[in-house]
Amino acid sequence: MRLTLKIWRQPDAATAGAIHTYEVDEISEDMSFLEMLDVLNEQLNSEGEEPIAFDSDCREGICGMCGLMINGEAHGPQVTTTCQLHMRSFHDGETITVEPWRADAFPVLKDLVVDRGAFDRIIQQGGYISVNTGAAPDAHATPVPKDNADRAFDAATCIGCGACVASCPNGSASLFVGAKITHLGELPQGQAERDSRVVNMVAQHDHEGFGGCTNIGECTAACPKGIPLDVISQLNRDMLTAIKHGH
Repeated sequence: MRLTLKIWRQPDAATAGAIHTYEVDEISEDMSFLEMLDVLNEQLNSEGEEPIAFDSDCREGICGMCGLMINGEAHGPQVTTTCQLHMRSFHDGETITVEPWRADAFPVLKDLVVDRGAFDRIIQQGGYISVNTGAAPDAHATPVPKDNADRAFDAATCIGCGACVASCPNGSASLFVGAKITHLGELPQGQAERDSRVVNMVAQHDHEGFGGCTNIGECTAACPKGIPLDVISQLNRDMLTAIKHGH
């Protein structure tokens, strides 16, 4: 495959960026999108040009580091992570535009790399439970109804990639926060801090500059782990309950 790539280049956070155009050839349809970028970077190295910076770690769809806007879609044309997107999803001779996540709360650090530290700070404000450590309890010591356990596991699959924010017209992280709220709120261990958790996490969400949710649904449509939209409803219910309780 021969491709034309229009890629966002930005030397650092303080310098304005721009789209640069590159040509790549002999791209196998079995390559992942990141492997294709690796081929481009080898080409740039051989030409004495600085390679394109992009994030990746596991390359197995687990860590969420690899998020890119590809032809205006979070992670590209398939509902998966960028590292699991393969070049068979594109056509020979196609022009592909590659950009970083676009959100005020995700400032560009260099090229396609953004700072997603805002997610970490939201987690620090309540994405945990306080329990006594020590020997592991027996598996049946704290019974959890199956429906609650299943919903908690579904919400816990969120990998924090940021596709929900990048695809949302408002730049909202409500799907991410809702997933964390739902994950812990469905479990007995998460009840003690349930009210303070939602209040603190939502306050940090707003402080970071994420937008408000208007239930457009682009977030769940782009989510590579299929986090359902109803976790935002859970977030809103928990927030109203916390306010009712005086938080």
